[in-house]
Amino acid sequence: MKKEIEDVKDVQLLVRSFYNKVLKDEKLGHYFSYAFEHHWDKHLETLDRFWNNLLFFSGGYEGNPMQVHKTLHHFKRLDKAAFDRWIQLFLQTVDELFEGEKAELARQRAYSIATMMQLKILHPEVSQIHTPVRSGKEENEQIDL
Repeated sequence: MKKEIEDVKDVQLLVRSFYNKVLKDEKLGHYFSYAFEHHWDKHLETLDRFWNNLLFFSGGYEGNPMQVHKTLHHFKRLDKAAFDRWIQLFLQTVDELFEGEKAELARQRAYSIATMMQLKILHPEVSQIHTPVRSGKEENEQIDL
């Protein structure tokens, strides 16, 4: 029977179950080979803190995942298929293990993350929006998403 995501142990189960699939995945595994060979435990602990913060607003995560993935993209090109596969495996893992409010929040956060990373990494030209400034004169202000 599936359960709610209730605490850090559940987050660790989600993270480890998901990344066990990722490491074996033909499309995604190679992106994680360096981390796996050099600092996998530390990487998992960072991901635990990241997801724990996203689901429980716990603090404890300091990092810039967008920059990490932009750097990865520089060395190993990410593509739409990689993002699609990432979200597919993540949702599958959540659905296999959990149900309830936090499981739904995890799904929503994963979609948001994948969407923003795709926009910022694969389509950086789209990630800048021009919007009118409401300061008395009409100018365009560039806002970086």
